Amino acid sequence: MQTVEHAMIVLGENARRASRELLRATGAAKSRALRVMADAIAANRDTLKSANRQDLDAAREHGLTPALLDRLTLSDRTLDLMAEGLRQVAALPDPVGSTGPTTVRPNGMRVAQMRVPLGVIGIIYESRPNVTVDAAALCLKSGNAAILRGGSEALRSNLALAAIVRQGLGEAGLPEHAVQVVDTPDRAAVGKLITMTEHIDVIVPRGGKGLIQRMAAEARVPLIKHLDGNCHVYIDAAADPQKAHAIAFNAKTYRYGVCGSMETLLVHAAAAPAILPPLADALIAHGVELRGCERSRQLVPTARPATDADWAEEYLGPILAVRIVDSLDDAIEHIARWGSGHTDAIVTEDLGAAQRFQREVDSSSVYVNLPTVFADGYEYGLGSEIGISTNRLHARGPVGLEGLTTYKWVLSGEGQLRG
Repeated sequence: MQTVEHAMIVLGENARRASRELLRATGAAKSRALRVMADAIAANRDTLKSANRQDLDAAREHGLTPALLDRLTLSDRTLDLMAEGLRQVAALPDPVGSTGPTTVRPNGMRVAQMRVPLGVIGIIYESRPNVTVDAAALCLKSGNAAILRGGSEALRSNLALAAIVRQGLGEAGLPEHAVQVVDTPDRAAVGKLITMTEHIDVIVPRGGKGLIQRMAAEARVPLIKHLDGNCHVYIDAAADPQKAHAIAFNAKTYRYGVCGSMETLLVHAAAAPAILPPLADALIAHGVELRGCERSRQLVPTARPATDADWAEEYLGPILAVRIVDSLDDAIEHIARWGSGHTDAIVTEDLGAAQRFQREVDSSSVYVNLPTVFADGYEYGLGSEIGISTNRLHARGPVGLEGLTTYKWVLSGEGQLRG
């Protein structure tokens, strides 16, 4: 225990020093590091996939679920998206040092806010090795030092990616400890990381509900977190049937393991007879198990009866809860009661219904005529994301560069005195 604790303290001390050095780093140097990393991913594709195969083989032996295996996999497409995300972040304006509008006070004193890094960010995540690169990119570009602790199931993949990150930092002349990956699977490392208030400024946990609940209970460092992605698509009475079919099908089947995957489908009673049976047939043919309310099972007899637990569940797999509702109010009420505040969507051609849904559904992202799987920083034009926050304070939704900065007040004058 002492050895792990000491190692984490050393990481924290190194990160704090690196965060101060990063305050002097230019935007050009940070962008250069990210471009080097992107090129290195392409050049080391085989090495990365080899390390990832070892993690996948071990994960299968330990019985990881298909959803977690999907998140763990570094496919060619995943590697391409990682590299493209690095290049996108490199091309974004550097937020550090930018100032907002300046107010001139009656005495001539000038008052403004300047964007500054949060400092040192600890990121704890499960399964997804792509988070190693996404987090490194966003933390570096926003001037933060990062300590990354991935799950033990992805250790080989994360260490291989860490070597690429170090290469980028070195070639750009940036501090080598600006991004550090915890190289032990010992859970004591997490326990120490989340209590190191003298070294860590914020913790970002990315993982299942169990991880997030542990962080909320034990962390002494502030958290930017989301609990789960119980996402809804509501098909309104005024929905276009073809559009509704395509959106709902994509929202569930794009990838089961992403946090923006639709977990509950709500259908207005007036639209259900025409839309629900063919949509259900398509989903079932794709291997999705349906669990429906009594009314929806009259239209889809093969659906299993849904319970209250189904309305609250984030399946992250080929299971979908289905409910028929009588009005837009009922849909909004269902989401308010059972949703997780992540991402919810309405399909409708009624502008008034769309506006009400976006105004009244209290989620971090609310869509009109789009599938919920667009809940991703890359799709929002953020380059990538460090996570999707359902917090109401500081950052909400996909957390990109701005979400990893805060501000300080900067005042200037010509010698004015307060009388």
